[in-house]
Amino acid sequence: MATLAPTPATRTVDPLDVSRAELFRDDTWHAPFAELRAKGGIHRTEHSDFGAYWSVASYKPLVEVESLPELYSSQAGITLADFQEGVDVKMPMFIAMDRPKHTGQRRTVAPAFTPSEMTRLSTAIRQRTGEILDSMPVGETFDWVDKVSIELSTQMLAILFDFPWEERRKLTFWSDWAGDIELIKTPELRQQRLVHLFECATYFTNLWNGKVGKERTPDLISMMIHSDAMSEMDQHEFLGNLILLIVGGNDTTRNSMSAYAWGLDQFPDERAKLEADPGLIQNATQELIRWQTPLSHMRRTATADTELQGHKIREGDKLALWYVSANRDETMFEDADSIRVDRANARRHLAFGHGIHRCVGARLAELQISILMEEMVKRRLRVNVQGQPERVSGCFVHGYRRLPVELSRY
Repeated sequence: MATLAPTPATRTVDPLDVSRAELFRDDTWHAPFAELRAKGGIHRTEHSDFGAYWSVASYKPLVEVESLPELYSSQAGITLADFQEGVDVKMPMFIAMDRPKHTGQRRTVAPAFTPSEMTRLSTAIRQRTGEILDSMPVGETFDWVDKVSIELSTQMLAILFDFPWEERRKLTFWSDWAGDIELIKTPELRQQRLVHLFECATYFTNLWNGKVGKERTPDLISMMIHSDAMSEMDQHEFLGNLILLIVGGNDTTRNSMSAYAWGLDQFPDERAKLEADPGLIQNATQELIRWQTPLSHMRRTATADTELQGHKIREGDKLALWYVSANRDETMFEDADSIRVDRANARRHLAFGHGIHRCVGARLAELQISILMEEMVKRRLRVNVQGQPERVSGCFVHGYRRLPVELSRY
């Protein structure tokens, strides 16, 4: 007689199943990840809402996996959520491709993030950041996530895509639906997510059609049109790459900006250091990105039987690379749970990934966060948190929904 697999209602929860949404919603993920790292940083969970998977939670084994993209493939997807035949629609994106196709498509969008482009964009970023900060009330409570983090990151996305300015909040809406892997747990939400993503595809297809046959401009859609690697994408591949760029451009910056407000309020001595010495801002940017880690994990799939630091990995096994944990690895970052704005090795964080899939827009995220801090210092503004943040419930995007704050002068 066949043995039935345990259902979610009957199975025993693996205390080291770190994919559980409530760990991130309630900010209680620190302890199980610390236990994982103490046990070597590699652990197999047999039963989770996403099926069986390996956790890679320490710095060194994570870098090892990222350094072997042929052995640990991105092709099957970049999150723990599996593709379901007959339910989902494949949306290929270059971060979920292996070489050589990954290389060509990444090279297409990379010119949008060169040092010269950062120089060109910095004036506009600084102006918009200053305007937003000057419009914020001093001494009154408001939601930092909505008024500052989302607004700044969405404005930047609108510029990158040459997106209609008055409709830019659509980008935030689509990003939230695309990045929430908890939605796959019910057929209704899965279908609703698909509807919104196709709305996104239709909108961008119209933008694409409006640029076909026109001179090249410095936005991402025009770059795709004028490239051999991406000009012939079908609708699903076009949508996949859009979702990648929207979520990447939105969530990394948005949640690190929110971490600036929340995190420095938790470490007032470090905030005082930064206020006293603005020369620390570039380093503090790296430290805040490390401390927050806006995307908790990426997934890889083994293409052959192998061994990872003594653990037998089988072909087809799913591995979750927990950047959120590797960035708290005490063997790499002393006093890792604390923010240290002058941390000597803050730049060695893995929040942007490692190897061929390292975030293509990392420089732009760093620039936006640094300019926000510079403009705050220029105005001698300080963020004072007025209540607990509401956090994203899920193991992929590691971020904030709301954060009540008040600004004061120092």
